[in-house]
Amino acid sequence: MDVRTSGARAADAHAPGAGPPGGRRDLSSTGPGPGLPGGAPDGFAPHPDDLPDGLVVADETGLVTCFNAAAARITATDPADALGRRLEVALPLEDLDGRRWWALTDPYGGLAIRAGQPERNLLLPGGREVLVSARYVRERPTGPVRRVVVCLRGTEARRRTERSHAELIATVAHELRSPLTSVKGFTATLLAKWERFTDDQKRLMLETVDADANRVTRLIAELLDISRIDSGRLEVRRQPVDLAAAVRRHVQALTAAGHTAERFLIRARGPLPRLWADPDKIDQVLGNLLENAVRHGEGTVTIDIAPATPAKPVAEGPPVERTAVTVSDEGPGIPEESMSRVFTRFWRGSKRGGTGLGLYIVKGIVEAHGGTITVDRARGGGAEFRFILPVGTPAYLA
Repeated sequence: MDVRTSGARAADAHAPGAGPPGGRRDLSSTGPGPGLPGGAPDGFAPHPDDLPDGLVVADETGLVTCFNAAAARITATDPADALGRRLEVALPLEDLDGRRWWALTDPYGGLAIRAGQPERNLLLPGGREVLVSARYVRERPTGPVRRVVVCLRGTEARRRTERSHAELIATVAHELRSPLTSVKGFTATLLAKWERFTDDQKRLMLETVDADANRVTRLIAELLDISRIDSGRLEVRRQPVDLAAAVRRHVQALTAAGHTAERFLIRARGPLPRLWADPDKIDQVLGNLLENAVRHGEGTVTIDIAPATPAKPVAEGPPVERTAVTVSDEGPGIPEESMSRVFTRFWRGSKRGGTGLGLYIVKGIVEAHGGTITVDRARGGGAEFRFILPVGTPAYLA
């Protein structure tokens, strides 16, 4: 048997539409290739080794005809040892109860109406877990199986996602428990002993309930934002935004909350391009960055607003104007080894407090606007966050 280095069998090297011996098989020259949905456009020849997932194909007799590079990596099997062997020998799989998978599913002798197997966790020899799905290719709906196409995926990415979701649930449960316990305790006490408290005591308890209710509301809003960011459904409602005015408004709110006005330095260098963005979401970004600088930093918090170097567009056209906002402080800064984790979920730095979701949401909002955000060490030694937004002018005004 002529085994090609690519992992695909060369038994059909002299068939119509086949490429030269030893070369890549043109899966698009004779219609759809094995396991690939449709032919490739413009004569491009897709190759099994180009696929990110493992691909194993067996013919009508159950012999393996394709075993791509990803399948070899996932199963730790040399393609030369798999090609030409029976599917159950080349790819021995067991379910989580230890039963042999191919004997259990019987793709060639099972129900004639079965089209394949949905993705599920199976075990390779040695107990390594892998995600497997299969498709049974028939010439007619109830005809004999002509090919069995198997897709293999590692479980590492899914496990990371599951761990992330579990951590999110645990964090949310912990963060919700404290304010809800406070709300329940104060409301129950007021209902049971209303007459025993003075007006000042009642006001204090109600103010605490109100603050805890606001905390729950913020947490729920963060969860909704994360859900939209992860699913790519974060909506951006663009309007003209004055970034300098927005920054001044946030600084005024912080000074009204008890911070000294001398702690903030706003430097706006213009003229700034007219920015179209979602004002509520930009307020969310600015509020989070300024609150972090005040809470975790020290000294003067400096906010620089300036035009950024125009970005080159992907297609031909004029350069895209951009605006940059930099928030820096004079505190201890962020350790070098933590820089890569700042915008991940649950990162809280050296000081505890909060959910650790704010900067993850900030990054998602900035990227939803087509911008970028980075973190670095400021000149004064503290942390420096810099986000850049394109002007985002609507097409009808461009």
